[in-house]
Amino acid sequence: MYRVFEALDELVAIVEEARGIPPTRSCIVPRGDVLELLDDVRDALPGELDDAQDVLDHRDKIVSDARSAAETTVTSANEQAEQTIGSAREEADRILADAKAHADRMVAEASAHADHLVATAQEEADRVVADGNAEFEAVTGRARAESERMIEAGKASYERSVAEGRAEQERLVTQTEVVRAAHAESARIIDAAHAAADRMRDECDHYVDSTLAQFEETLNSTLRTVGRGRHQLRSGAGAPDYAAEFRR
Repeated sequence: MYRVFEALDELVAIVEEARGIPPTRSCIVPRGDVLELLDDVRDALPGELDDAQDVLDHRDKIVSDARSAAETTVTSANEQAEQTIGSAREEADRILADAKAHADRMVAEASAHADHLVATAQEEADRVVADGNAEFEAVTGRARAESERMIEAGKASYERSVAEGRAEQERLVTQTEVVRAAHAESARIIDAAHAAADRMRDECDHYVDSTLAQFEETLNSTLRTVGRGRHQLRSGAGAPDYAAEFRR
């Protein structure tokens, strides 16, 4: 094939270098050289064409083999891709099922824990309220008993003072100055008895009021603790430490 191209190049060179025939576009070429080159082309073409045909045939076989190999590769790749996709889908389904089961288990555990915390808080609140009511009743009872005792003592002291004043008044009734003094002393004793009774009543009222104020502060602290506990339960901040509040 190389000789064909070489001969054609020589023919082109001869034509380009040939002397022209004015005024036409014809030219004078060496006949022997041109014929010799044409013979070389004629002799070279059959063998080169056979070689070219062999190359073409070989190329078709290569292309066919490559196409078959490509189709086989594509088919194998598709099968492998389908297997991979199937495996991945199965693995994804398994992971999703495990994640859902784990999430359900965590939600169930969280709900159970929250229910337990709420129940514990409710029980603690009920216990604190019951203790507060009991303490309130006890303090109120003690205050009532103390008030009644102090009132009775005041009444007894008042009656005793009145009796003593009357006795003293009767003893000194015959003496004007003594009687006046007895009246004054009796009035003083009666006023003192009234003042003592009023003081005892005020002290009793103050004692009851201070005791009820302490109990009110205890109830308010308990309600604040329960409110914080419920807020922590709703916000998921963990179980409230009621004991820490009562240790204060």
